[in-house]
Amino acid sequence: MHTYRGKLAYDGTKYAGWQVQPNQRTIQGLMETALLKVTGHSCRVLSSGRTDAGVHAHGQVISFKVETELAENTLCRAINAHTPFDIYLRQLEITRDNFHPIREAVSKHYRYIIQPGPIMDPLSLKYAWSHPKALDLDAMRAAAVHFIGEHDFASFEASKSDRKTSVRNVMELMLDEYTQHDARFITMDIRADGFLYNMVRNIVGSLSRVGKGKEHPDWIVDVLSACDRKRAGQTAPPEGLYLMDVDYGET
Repeated sequence: MHTYRGKLAYDGTKYAGWQVQPNQRTIQGLMETALLKVTGHSCRVLSSGRTDAGVHAHGQVISFKVETELAENTLCRAINAHTPFDIYLRQLEITRDNFHPIREAVSKHYRYIIQPGPIMDPLSLKYAWSHPKALDLDAMRAAAVHFIGEHDFASFEASKSDRKTSVRNVMELMLDEYTQHDARFITMDIRADGFLYNMVRNIVGSLSRVGKGKEHPDWIVDVLSACDRKRAGQTAPPEGLYLMDVDYGET
């Protein structure tokens, strides 16, 4: 029996998130079903994080233990042949037996895409937050600076979450923009040593308040200090969120 490590991409639109749930189509459930069909053995597929319903991934890291005589590249192709086209295993390799995709992660990189009005692109509805109002990117950039570094992100964590600590270190947070089909898009790329439940989407929702002129950029400082979810902005919708990659500190 070997331990395998892989990089998985998926369009989360049609799925109830990563984690197996009764009577729901999930990424984890479909991966485990594919492995059962290919190898004849049941196994649990672990991931670097449990993405929510509607959230996408370019670089979700997974691992599983299974007994098979198939070579890694053959096993990878066979798994892809037994999953829907919107789930794709990019690579697969045998790794050490004690590898764990959650515990060993040094940092994760998420991207969030907003498509602010007034010109809208209907083809982006499933892959960006179609925000009806224009947003001031410079103001959002000024606010984003306050998230950099180690802070208590309790104000940006979903209510009633169960964590030992809500302190996280945000290493990078960058905002950029581009135009596609005459519509404007704003991207937020954030890397941190860990993320609380809904932390990225709550940060985006708060930055949108600044972008709309509802709050001053320095408002973020007060929200961080409050450690109160009610003080922050709305939770941005899931369709704009992408897990881009996971860093394990390897050279």
